[in-house]
Amino acid sequence: MQWHQVLPFVAAVVPLTLIPGTSFTLVTQAVIAGSRADGVRAALGSACGLLVHATLAAIGLSALVMSSAQALTVVKLVGGLYLIWLGVTMWRSTRRGVQPAARRRWRLPWARLGGFGQGLWSNVLNPKAASVYLTLVPQFLTSSRSLAPQIATLAVAHVAVVLVWLLFWTSVVAAARTAIGTPRFRRGMSRLAGAVLIALGIRTATAS
Repeated sequence: MQWHQVLPFVAAVVPLTLIPGTSFTLVTQAVIAGSRADGVRAALGSACGLLVHATLAAIGLSALVMSSAQALTVVKLVGGLYLIWLGVTMWRSTRRGVQPAARRRWRLPWARLGGFGQGLWSNVLNPKAASVYLTLVPQFLTSSRSLAPQIATLAVAHVAVVLVWLLFWTSVVAAARTAIGTPRFRRGMSRLAGAVLIALGIRTATAS
């Protein structure tokens, strides 16, 4: 692809990326509750989730889902329930006196993947991430050329934008964490992050 196709696409996804959403919340929570490395893993997981949608778009599966009202409803409900689950789990983790065994009962099957798994599945199950590759990406494709390489190029550019922003934000939160990383603050931020994820989950599951 030519730069005159890629650069306008980058300009279009930058404002979408800067709007705080699920990935932003997960990265923030990962750094506050864990470390900068946890935030990096969450950011990398979110980026890989976008690559999954790019692959599905390239082979046409996402188009099938978005064209079917029932399939899209299932995706929205699953994605919304996943975010709600994450939010409830984060909220419960702030409760004093919760034993590790009790926490393990609330773990998702991919909990062992940590921040990477959460970031990955939050985007894989996000219909809005899929819609980027079904509504925005086609505007920058040339029908006379093979579509897969063009989608791959735009996906790499999208991932680069997302990673730059999330890794930058990870560094900001990590630097601030040394000054505001008191147990009370961490509990408050974990509860706030949990509430945001629950709200995003409800919005995702009920969006028309």
